[in-house]
This record gives sequence, structure tokens and C-alpha cells, in this order.
Amino acid sequence: MPHPFDIEEIFPDDGDHPVRLPRRQAGNSPQGVAVTLLADYTLRTRAWLPSAAIVALLAESHVSLAGARTVISRLARRGVLEGSRQGRRSSYRLSRSAAVSLSVGGSWVMAATTTTQPWDECWTLVAFSLPQERSAQRRALRGRLRWLGYAPLYDGLWISPHELTPKARAQLTQLHLGAVTVFRGRRVDLDAVVGRDPLDAWDVAAVAAQYESFLRRWRPLLPRIIAGQVDGAEAVRARTEVMDTFRRFPTLDPQLPLRLLPAGWLRGPARETFAAVYDGLADTAERHVRAVVARFADGTYADVRAHTTADLLAGVCAAAEAADPASARR
Repeated sequence: MPHPFDIEEIFPDDGDHPVRLPRRQAGNSPQGVAVTLLADYTLRTRAWLPSAAIVALLAESHVSLAGARTVISRLARRGVLEGSRQGRRSSYRLSRSAAVSLSVGGSWVMAATTTTQPWDECWTLVAFSLPQERSAQRRALRGRLRWLGYAPLYDGLWISPHELTPKARAQLTQLHLGAVTVFRGRRVDLDAVVGRDPLDAWDVAAVAAQYESFLRRWRPLLPRIIAGQVDGAEAVRARTEVMDTFRRFPTLDPQLPLRLLPAGWLRGPARETFAAVYDGLADTAERHVRAVVARFADGTYADVRAHTTADLLAGVCAAAEAADPASARR
């Protein structure tokens, strides 16, 4: 299986205007922290935040002053942020393209870790052959297959228990027209010494270890959340970290049918723990972000609004535009 940080982008490319979201790194990168912070409290409204407030919030996540300023500049160049200046005061907000991409990605993460589809015991096989000189295209194809939940059973033969969706079909066609063949069918059992179990394409034990690590990290915090013992700055940091960690699971856990997995699979408990942390700290974190923003600008900043896992599943941007159609034109 891939290392948890091998997938390059935070979310799959989606939307009419994809933006260059920060690449994954081992640990929480400053750019990733900044995107998560802004998304967690302004994705619904695309509120403008003073750059000084963004720097102050990043400082609470142990990003240096110089590092925070560099992050803002780089995210603006990537098209993730758009800026505005009034006198000596500069402000930034998520670009519409970034907001759409992050909203789609958040919904995808929630759906991928919630939905359990019945299985017809058939496998989808993607076979491809590319010459050595097309190594970049081969890497791109493999990366896309990873995003779609496939894994390599053999070199050039990737499998998934799920049907090929129209969207996946279109993506594979665009990447390598004429270089890919797709089949779907049942496995024929051979002698155990000769045949390879399709499940061997995934390192199930390694996925389980990631779930166990996640639960060890976050379950001890739940009693303090219930008791209201987590203060504002810690609440913001915890929501940022738990989101940055949990959103990787759809790329690690390919949503294999539960009947193929060991008993007591921890996908459900991990999602429940994520929701307990992320939702349980939402109000405390929102109040803290508003307080920090208020130090650098006039007004109460009611547009700073935390969202929940239910909001993410529904699509935060979609919910905002349904409530206020004019927001789609601003």
C-alpha cells in the first residue's frame, strides 16, 4: 500500500476550475495547516480575514511569523487565496475555485468513510501497458487509480471490488486514450500455492495500524471535550490536526467489502471518534477564531463559522448557496 503521505494532493481534482492545493508531506505542512484553518471557519461564507489574524492563528499552530507570511504568499500564487488591500491592511479569503474543491473533497471524505455498499463478488480489473519512455504518464495513471480505490495485483494490472463509475471511466480515458483495458468479473479459485488472493493487493494490516494509531491519538481527548476542558486555541489546533489526519483515510482504506476484512474493522470507530472531536470542538474553536480576528479588525466577524461533519457530507458550499443564492455571484 502507499505510505500515508504518498498521495500528492489534499483532495481529488474536481470542479470547473481546479487549483493547486498544497502537496501532502510527512506531518502537517504549514500550507496544509493554513488551508485547513481557513476552510474550517470560512468555507461556508468565504469571509475575508486580515492577514495579521491568519498569521496569529498559524502562530498558535507553531508556524513562525516569517513562515506564515510565506505561506499566505504562496497560497495566493497557487490560486488558493485571493487578496484585498485597504491602506496598509491586507486581507485574504479562499478563492471560489478552492472553496468548491475543498467542499467537494470534504463531502467525498465523509461519504467514503460512511457508505457501505453491497458487493456482488465481482472485481473490476484495469490493465494497462505503457512504454518505458512514458514513465510520467504511468505515474499519473497509477496516482489516479490510487484515488479511485484501485491497487496493483500485478505490474500493469490494478483491481477494485467496485464498479467503474462514469466519472472514473472519463478520467481514465482522458489520461491514456487507447492504453487501458477494463474488465469486470468473478475470481476463479486456483490452488492456494499457485493463485494470488486479490486482497493481497492491499496491505490490510498496515491500514488497520493507521486506524489504531488514529484512535490511540484521539480517544483520550474525548472525556475532556465532554467536560468542556479544551480551551479555544487547543480546540482550533485539535480540529486542524484531526481533519488533516482523518481525511487521508479514503486514500488508505479502499472501502473493501467488510466480508473481506478482519473482524472488528476500525473504519466505523475511527469515523465516530473523528466526528466527536471535530464536531464537539466546533463552537469553542469558532469563538476563538472570531476573537483572534477581532483583535485585528473592526466588527464581530459573524461570517467566521465552523461547520460540522454533517455539513461536510451535505457539501458546505452547496448548503451556503442554497441559503443565499447571491453568494454564488459574489
